[in-house]
Amino acid sequence: MSRSDLLARHREVMPGWMSLYYEEPVEIVSGRGRHVTDADGNTYLDFFAGILTNAVGYDIPEISDAIRARVDSGVLHTSTLYLIRQQVELAERIAELSGMSRPKVFFTNSGTEANETALMLATQRRRSNQVLALRNSYHGRAFATVGITGNRSWSASALSPVKVSYVHGGYRYRSPFRNLSDADYVRACVEDLREVIETTTAGDVACMIVEPIQGVGGFATPPDGLFGAFAEVLDEYGILLVSDEVQTGWGRTGEHFWGIQAHGVVPSAMTFAKGLANGMAIGGLVAEAELMDCLTANSLSTFGGNPVSTAAATATLEYLLDHDLQGNAARLGARLLAGLRTHAEGSALVGDVRGKGLMIGVELVRPGSAEPAPEAAGRVLELARQRGLLVGKGGLHGNVLRLAPPMTLTEEEAAEALAVLTDVLTTAEKELRA
Repeated sequence: MSRSDLLARHREVMPGWMSLYYEEPVEIVSGRGRHVTDADGNTYLDFFAGILTNAVGYDIPEISDAIRARVDSGVLHTSTLYLIRQQVELAERIAELSGMSRPKVFFTNSGTEANETALMLATQRRRSNQVLALRNSYHGRAFATVGITGNRSWSASALSPVKVSYVHGGYRYRSPFRNLSDADYVRACVEDLREVIETTTAGDVACMIVEPIQGVGGFATPPDGLFGAFAEVLDEYGILLVSDEVQTGWGRTGEHFWGIQAHGVVPSAMTFAKGLANGMAIGGLVAEAELMDCLTANSLSTFGGNPVSTAAATATLEYLLDHDLQGNAARLGARLLAGLRTHAEGSALVGDVRGKGLMIGVELVRPGSAEPAPEAAGRVLELARQRGLLVGKGGLHGNVLRLAPPMTLTEEEAAEALAVLTDVLTTAEKELRA
């Protein structure tokens, strides 16, 4: 069956709002290391890793063997009504890594479900449906998580079970405070937070949910310490802090194991998903016991924490710890950021280069202005694919390149990707000017 036939079938039976990359979408059929191969035999260096999900790459024996062992047992599912050894062992490991005083862990199938659970716990604990969120945020596609998503491109409905107030801080490049120093930026955002609480809420807010780096929002990166300063205000009102670590967890930012650690605060809950099981479906949250145990009704997740996904997650977690992939992300991320920022100095197309570790955003603008250039981002994706490199894009205006390769990236691969990126950025800028 040809690619065009598969594409036609896709469009016939899949939702129209489920977009595909590239003018001629690719079907990925195999992978090894940091490379994937499509159905036409073309091989690419993958710099988006299944939206940060294939965190340690492809065809990793330690992870594949753990999955095969569970499949060979003949038991793929038992439900959480029975003891699951792999689930308990993984929960213990995550609790240990959380930094919380009395952590408990609940597993789901995705980041959306994890954030929905965090909202359910916080609103139950505080007996309030009021939530604070950041502008330009993204937290999932379900009813409540769409309600707290501060990005119009991903917010399909104004209907919501929660009442949300949005604050400044996450997206600095287009913020009215962008030209302030880090310290003054933090102060201005804290003042905005306090004013929002005082003027748009009844005071008894359930929680504030933040992404340490805004993923779908274009890897927007606030100054370190911002959320620690926010937490001081939240504590005055008894408001819980929830960190959405779906994209920033497991050492990807290089500096810390959890993204929120850059802000000097331990939240009441952290949600996670994506890279934990290197491609197997898993999500969840770790929270202080007082919050986790606050429900007064029964609840469970039928598939969350199943033996196969938790076995894969444990193998992935141990692999990235044993191989210091956090350190690798810090080293190679610094080289990529430096190279891209050097290129940006001579480019009118690149408005901003930001991020941490192997989580880098490149915001493209029309030369001579700060106006978003989404068509340039689309063109860079096409040119990079033609050169054997897959990258992502996002941001409020769809004009931000998102670079998030597997954390096992090598120096040679980083250099290769940087060369391709700077070349195609130059080409795209020339085309845009023409």
